[in-house]
Amino acid sequence: MATLTQYSEFETLLDEIAPGETISREQACRLIRCPAELLPDLLRAARAERARHKPAVITYSRKVFLPLTNLCADYCGYCAFRRDPREEGAHTMAPDEILALVAQAERLGCTEALFSLGDKPEARFPEMKDILRRLGYKSTLHYLEAMCELVLRHSRLLPHANPGLMSASWINRLAAVSPSLGLMLETTSRGLLEAGGAHEHAPDKIPARRLQVLNEAGKQQVPFTTGILIGIGETLDDRVDALFAIRDMHQQYGHIQEVIVQNFRAKTSIPMRDWPEPSEDDLLRTVAVARLILGGKMNVQAPPNLSAPNFSRLLDAGINDWGGISPLTPDFINPERPWPHLQKLQQQTERAGFTLKQRLPVYPEFIPAALVRGGAMAERLRQAADLGGLARSAA
Repeated sequence: MATLTQYSEFETLLDEIAPGETISREQACRLIRCPAELLPDLLRAARAERARHKPAVITYSRKVFLPLTNLCADYCGYCAFRRDPREEGAHTMAPDEILALVAQAERLGCTEALFSLGDKPEARFPEMKDILRRLGYKSTLHYLEAMCELVLRHSRLLPHANPGLMSASWINRLAAVSPSLGLMLETTSRGLLEAGGAHEHAPDKIPARRLQVLNEAGKQQVPFTTGILIGIGETLDDRVDALFAIRDMHQQYGHIQEVIVQNFRAKTSIPMRDWPEPSEDDLLRTVAVARLILGGKMNVQAPPNLSAPNFSRLLDAGINDWGGISPLTPDFINPERPWPHLQKLQQQTERAGFTLKQRLPVYPEFIPAALVRGGAMAERLRQAADLGGLARSAA
């Protein structure tokens, strides 16, 4: 319960936020601690910022989720996706398997082929080297590149690749076959790398290494998706710092097409199985502060399946996108959290006063940057986009 003094201080702080003006780090660190009694006022400020630049439309991408391989060199305390080679459920998809799923997805109106995979598993596991050798590829990234090309050749879908850390040359290569790329920053806190932290055994989660990928993608003007993961041991100030790092990167290069605010969910199969999850109000505060830090022009997303059944409240906090939703495949990162049915998603969105529209894996305002790459990817993108840059096969 907030004291009268705290209540008055937060009221004053909210009154100080002028529409369209960027808030400071100090203001953000105070707002993210907003007392429950003033949460509606914070959410109202976030909605007002969204309304200044975004029409009354909420977008989503209809996708097929392709877990190219769940072998991974890292061990994150919250991850239920990764496997070791001999572990139950370890799997690397074959080309025929990918094509079969893509064909089904195309019939269901999907326009995105989301490739998610472990980070450089061949660096740790000889078994992955053997798999790649049998498939005819030098590395996991070479295989990913080829499978993106396969999707472009044999379907109307567009790839979106989330391959983990990438060099400058690999960003360039993958951007030629995938109109947008993604890498979650997650956090800028180095404290999670320490003993007992969520990233203790995950050297690829060193914040500087992930920021370097975002920076290089910006230099190359590659439309890029990133975001933060909350509730994994970071402080509230850490969340603010990560959001400011993303904002500053975008202000420098203008390439961050989407910022995800993802909430940790506990699972029985992970080391952090007993870790407390962020509360609904905690998530809403963070989303609202993200909107105020990033401004009304940027695209802010939060996964609806991680906030079910009350996912429509995320609209109150200022998001303008639901992210990727699949009518075919589960969320392999959070398999216990099914996607909301598209009809329910539409009903909840319309009930809140918005229109739901299907986008492509690359947002409309970033399509020109992707088209510059040319080739089969650019041709497929032109065919898939309507005059407004959304998906031709509307929801």
